[in-house]
Amino acid sequence: GEIVERGKIEKVFSEPKHEYTVELINSIPTGTRGPVQGNPEVLVDAKDVKVEFVLEKSFFGKPTKVFKAVKGIDVKVRRGETLGIVGESGSGKSTFGKAVMQMLPYEGGITFEGRDLKGLSKEETRRLQAERQIVFQDPYGSLSPRLTIGEIVGEGLSIHQPQMSGRERIERVLDVLEEVSLPHTALNRYPHEFSGGQRQRIAIARAVILRPKFILLDEPTSALDRSVQVKVVELLCNLQDKYGLTYMFISHDLSVVRAVANNVIVMQQGRMVEYGTSEQIFREPQTEYTKRLIDAAFDL
Repeated sequence: GEIVERGKIEKVFSEPKHEYTVELINSIPTGTRGPVQGNPEVLVDAKDVKVEFVLEKSFFGKPTKVFKAVKGIDVKVRRGETLGIVGESGSGKSTFGKAVMQMLPYEGGITFEGRDLKGLSKEETRRLQAERQIVFQDPYGSLSPRLTIGEIVGEGLSIHQPQMSGRERIERVLDVLEEVSLPHTALNRYPHEFSGGQRQRIAIARAVILRPKFILLDEPTSALDRSVQVKVVELLCNLQDKYGLTYMFISHDLSVVRAVANNVIVMQQGRMVEYGTSEQIFREPQTEYTKRLIDAAFDL
């Protein structure tokens, strides 16, 4: 509750005096990731994806007012890659991500490992859920307050690997808790006993315990303090390197995206206005919209 430092913006950022200020500034992600090495196969292929929401209907049920949230997105995500999706609020980032996860109806085509998602049976879709996981923005709302951490993290195993014994499931949960730097004592505790950063680690553990191929990260660090963000980003990168995970990373925080993404798409009003490697987008943006986003994020 105390003010530990004050001053002009340039002075505070260039010559911080207090150790806490130094810690905060050092927590700002830096650098860019290069492209994935080699020529890995395409894991997710989206072609002309559109998402519309009916706002009003006539007396006979015919749509009279439609909001076009996503307007024809074409993008490929290769195995082991992190695709960053940036744009202002309401640009369609999360809506597109949810379409990729089959959480929203869409027009166009989306394939996963060459399989058309629209052509899958219910059983095939259920099995595919184990290979595609999601980490939501809000670590306070995405975890059930009625379940223990062991139950939350191990729930996917109960659904997708029912043959696993109770002891095996607990051992697997303990292993993944270690991987996200949480103690074994977390097993029988509840979400309200943990901080926001710890809860997001729990959400990440829940996602990776099934060893998925693809994870949608929908604003996974936006609800966290800057000093906590950098630790979560490091964790995600370490898990990706260890297991060859493929990420779709949605965020309005361009400094985080620059640090984690190999390639980036920029969305505006439901359209993809720019696509390129992380270095290309942040060093030589081609559109005025992208330039404004970058200037707003890094002009301190």
